[in-house]
Amino acid sequence: MQNSKQMTINNIQLSKTIEADLFTLFEFQMDKEAIYWAAFTPSNPNDQTAYLEKYKKHIADPSINMQTIKINDEIVGSLAKYVMENEAEITYWVDRKYWGQGIATNALTEFLKTEIIRPIYGRVAFDNLGSQKVLEKCGFLKIGNDFGYANARQMEIEEFIYKLS
Repeated sequence: MQNSKQMTINNIQLSKTIEADLFTLFEFQMDKEAIYWAAFTPSNPNDQTAYLEKYKKHIADPSINMQTIKINDEIVGSLAKYVMENEAEITYWVDRKYWGQGIATNALTEFLKTEIIRPIYGRVAFDNLGSQKVLEKCGFLKIGNDFGYANARQMEIEEFIYKLS
């Protein structure tokens, strides 16, 4: 018999993000602890209008592969590939109540089977060990660091840069 953690991991579904998903995804980003760890967030994460406008454009942009992560048809997060400065990058967010269950790792693993652009990069706050582990378990290698202004922390912080070839 499987334990509940294994069952959760095995029931992950990825689907193209649709406008209706955005309302739930917006709620996830209002979690103060999650925002702290994400670090590089909008200057006003409570501005639902700005969030919806931005992500409606992302959904419509064919260069962005935005997927909603679901477990048993419940939205638990999102992930996306986008291009910044001519380089493919990934980003992901999992609702905090699902952290530590392998969901981000398994969702990213599945995502990378169909999103085959390489190299692809991921960036993570220097102290976000959970997200660093996700990238490393998915085969990303730490290749450098950068510094940027983290709205969620109201200061410049270090971020690690990861690459999957």
